Amino acid sequence: MSESELKDTQPTPLTTDTQPNPVAPAGKKNFPRWLAVLVFVLLIAIGLLGGYGSGMGRRYSAQDTLVSGQLQEQFQLGVQAMNAKQYEVAKQHFDFIIQNAPNFPGVQATYADLLLRMQITPTLTPTLTPTITPTPDLRAAEEIYNQVVALLSVSATSLCERDWDGIISTLDSLRKASATFHTAEVDGMYYIALRSRGICKIYPQAYQPDTPCSDLNINLEGGIYDLTLAERFGDLDAQAESLRTYARLYITGASFWDQDWQQAQNFFLQVKSAFPSLADSSCDTATERWRYTTIKYAEQILATGDICGAQPQFIDAFSVGSSRNEPYYPTATEIANQCGEGVGGGSPSPAATPTQTPTPGPSPTL
Repeated sequence: MSESELKDTQPTPLTTDTQPNPVAPAGKKNFPRWLAVLVFVLLIAIGLLGGYGSGMGRRYSAQDTLVSGQLQEQFQLGVQAMNAKQYEVAKQHFDFIIQNAPNFPGVQATYADLLLRMQITPTLTPTLTPTITPTPDLRAAEEIYNQVVALLSVSATSLCERDWDGIISTLDSLRKASATFHTAEVDGMYYIALRSRGICKIYPQAYQPDTPCSDLNINLEGGIYDLTLAERFGDLDAQAESLRTYARLYITGASFWDQDWQQAQNFFLQVKSAFPSLADSSCDTATERWRYTTIKYAEQILATGDICGAQPQFIDAFSVGSSRNEPYYPTATEIANQCGEGVGGGSPSPAATPTQTPTPGPSPTL
């Protein structure tokens, strides 16, 4: 059998169309449609939530701004009410702020100030139902008032001859009997009595020049205190204010005694220029104190070796005639010889006899 015949007798191979389909690779699976839908829904939800949160943030911010404005308005109203002494109204405003914002700037300090004012200032409680009260018995107050008028009407040759202690004591009794009896008139009486007593404690020699200083009961601190009390009832006049000022300067100058002679000299020079006879309970006038401090300052300069620098101080001190200058004449004369000038234009002359009582200065017009 030939080769061609043999090929014709072989079975015919199956075609590829009858072979099963090849299996697809595992990595090529299709993406589930339901999962894509779920992702899409989640994205929409996230967008909605973001927009809601942004809107609520703006809403809260606007609300905070509104509340802050309300709190500021309440604070201002509270301060205005407090300044107008409407303390209960002010307290309501501040209570609202503290309840809503305890840390609001300034509210704690202002609220504490308000409570302090409410404690020291009596609050008038309005009476809703009028009540009938008996007429107070003012006969005792009237009697005491007439006593004060009589004391003020007593004739006196000088201001300090009046019994100011008795007048003030009687006024105190009147106020205890009735705090509202003739209020304006009694306040005026207090002013006159306290002012006058204060002046007489500070500068009595202006009215009683012949009285020994030890009998004048000078009391600078007490006089200053009386004038300060009088100031509660009215402004001090220029003369009373001047006396109080120079009394304070006198006390200040005395505080530098034996400590700083130059400072003491400066203060007593000011007092001497206005009230040369102003003194304290020691009866040393401002003039005498200035003379002594000037000599002590001259000695202080002399101790430094500045001989001629001490000379003007001795000359100034010797301008006040006093026998107390005599112990310093030899030193001053020696200085004058070395510096080529006489003390006071010439040799020291005997000083005048020392005065036992303060020499009255210009009497203030009161």
